Amino acid sequence: MARMPLIGVSACTSLIGHHVFHIAGDKYICAAAIAGLPLVIPALGNLIDRDALLESVDGLLFTGSPSNVAPQHYNGPASAAGTQHDLARDDTTLPLIRAAVRAGIPILGICRGFQEMNVAFGGTLHQKVHETSPYQDHREDPLEPLDMQYGQRHSLTVQPGGLLEMLGLPPKIQVNSLHGQGVETLGSGLRIEASAPDGLVEAFSVEAADTFALGVQWHPEWQVQSNPHYLAIFQEFARACRERAQRR
Repeated sequence: MARMPLIGVSACTSLIGHHVFHIAGDKYICAAAIAGLPLVIPALGNLIDRDALLESVDGLLFTGSPSNVAPQHYNGPASAAGTQHDLARDDTTLPLIRAAVRAGIPILGICRGFQEMNVAFGGTLHQKVHETSPYQDHREDPLEPLDMQYGQRHSLTVQPGGLLEMLGLPPKIQVNSLHGQGVETLGSGLRIEASAPDGLVEAFSVEAADTFALGVQWHPEWQVQSNPHYLAIFQEFARACRERAQRR
């Protein structure tokens, strides 16, 4: 009998009351369950034995977050006052991404996870896309209901010959948009998979990866079962995770 794949899901740290908790959003965990059994990875940095972790999981999902990657990781200017960071998560995810690709483990990065992937491969970030010409404002309105915040906001141009086209996505799709930061310079070895109408990179794959390795700036985990384009991404991630589980 085939073993159910184990899917590591990155956690954020959050202060609740007087105590720090390691948490992952329900929508990410539910979407990860398409690929296997989700396992939340605490943001413990070097306290985690990365080699042992990578021997145990069959895929990794790097989630979105209210926090941003700290700019010292990409030699960026200091963040504006009040910017939320999560240094414990940075210390966990950035080296884990690089190690996972070397180990041939399927990875999927979403929003912050997408930005982490770019930084992990030497790329840089715009800290405020909405203040950077020629880009539009890609942020959600926090006062709107969730269904409106996660509603389709703009089109994407899917690049020919890439992973997204291979998954059956058409040349143009509609996606949601809930981010303030974005790719400035693309990391080494990353291939652009899709761009927004204003030219902002919205998806990339890792060219040298032996298996599925994709980052997306939008949120395909949101109501994934009702959106065939979003679902296609998770189904291919799941296929790659099952393949690894079978090999092991």
